[in-house]
Amino acid sequence: MTHARITIDRDFTIADVPRRLFGSFVEHMGRCVYTGIFEPGHPQADERGFRKDVLALVREMGPTVVRYPGGNFVSGYRWEDGIGPAADRPVRIDGAWHTIETNAFGLHEFVDWAREADVEVMEAVNLGTRGVEAARALVEYANHPGGTHWSDLRRRNGAADPFDIKLWCLGNELDGPWQIGHKTAHEYGRLAQEAAKAMKLVDDSIELVAVGSSGRSMPTFGSWEHTVLTHAYDEVDYISMHAYYQEHDGDAESFLAEAVEMDAFIDGVVATIDAVRAAGKHTKQVDISFDEWNVWYQSGLDTDDQPHRVSKTWREHPRLIEDTYSVTDAVVVGTFLNSLLRHGDRVKIANQAQLVNVIAPIRSEEGGSAWRQTSFWPFERMARLARGRILQTAVSASQITTKRYGDVDAVDAAATWDEESGRVVVFVANRSLVDASDLTVDLHGFSDLRLLKAETLTIPEGGDRHTANLEAAPDAVHMVPLTAAEVVDGAVRATLPALSWSVIELG
Repeated sequence: MTHARITIDRDFTIADVPRRLFGSFVEHMGRCVYTGIFEPGHPQADERGFRKDVLALVREMGPTVVRYPGGNFVSGYRWEDGIGPAADRPVRIDGAWHTIETNAFGLHEFVDWAREADVEVMEAVNLGTRGVEAARALVEYANHPGGTHWSDLRRRNGAADPFDIKLWCLGNELDGPWQIGHKTAHEYGRLAQEAAKAMKLVDDSIELVAVGSSGRSMPTFGSWEHTVLTHAYDEVDYISMHAYYQEHDGDAESFLAEAVEMDAFIDGVVATIDAVRAAGKHTKQVDISFDEWNVWYQSGLDTDDQPHRVSKTWREHPRLIEDTYSVTDAVVVGTFLNSLLRHGDRVKIANQAQLVNVIAPIRSEEGGSAWRQTSFWPFERMARLARGRILQTAVSASQITTKRYGDVDAVDAAATWDEESGRVVVFVANRSLVDASDLTVDLHGFSDLRLLKAETLTIPEGGDRHTANLEAAPDAVHMVPLTAAEVVDGAVRATLPALSWSVIELG
């Protein structure tokens, strides 16, 4: 048995919970769009081809904003290909994922789907093969009321009212040599600055995300953000972060501690933003859009059933990176959500990549069923329950030893307090693979709190840390009651199972 004590105080808060922190991502990649959210002819499809079974799971999961249409895909994409009558749309090669794009699903379809799913649209523009004029025209098409070339074309295409998209990404991962239209930091910084100016001249109410580093391990990390923001600080509102993590060589201890790396990554980007702000004597604050994050087992990119660049066959929506997530993966995802919430003073947007099929919390089969992966549960619980203010969490815990990060806390936590409802919610992970943790949560400044509910995601009876939810067993892993939890003398006492992510609701 390990031990942990968490101290929280009503008067020590970080920020309001940013509702856009619980975002997701739909890219024209693999089966995310086609046979994922969109499958005309499926028994569960509506008249527009939207899969109602998938939509129901999306609404249950509760993402607030969804980034579209990429990702790597956007850097070679012509947005005009996805508007107008579907029968007249061109079929194109998608060089990013070595597939054929039919363009049967485009901007209008996505906006309609987003309204059905009750999510905000986060639209990305192509600054890889295209530039200022295409980006400016897209804002006019989407957001201008009418009376101009592009806005009237939208109206003729069936949308009399503007889409009113407020959140825009200025390209994607252009620091990466794999990206179509890869650029140096100076090249991209100037392009982002000019695209941003042109887009805001069309609609000055929009918010813009500049491309940050594709990962902390990139050789240009830090200098890229500094250079880009030196050019575009006054024109943009956010800079992006992307990070993917996986277990290497059976080193589960290090994998379970990856949120330590995420914390350091966020802190580094914040430091760079603030250095540019100080040097440039800027008055406004640029924040972070962590618009791609997840567990991704990248070693499986080029397999027989998941062709990537080594394949000589161009196919429509082949299976790509359809990772099956285990209990271990779900606990790690829970710690990432904890990290993002703890940094909610600067991370204002975050998008788990992706929503359906492609490294996703939701899986579906063509013509078949849809189900929740293990990683669905931490996202759903936090998106639904994290309200009000983010509380500071002072953690004192037993240590576990990892190869990559040395000694780390066995227990990882975040917490929120909603003054309106009086609810305090503690999100807590036990990283230990073998030991349960005796947990105490000291509560200061709160009165008359009682335990409303306590749940945990952990290894199910008869399973192990690799147990996953499959089409044939879609409910093998889910949230279950945390029975060893109570409030005693104003403090929470609980026993956290080994390898678990838990939610304790107080009110």
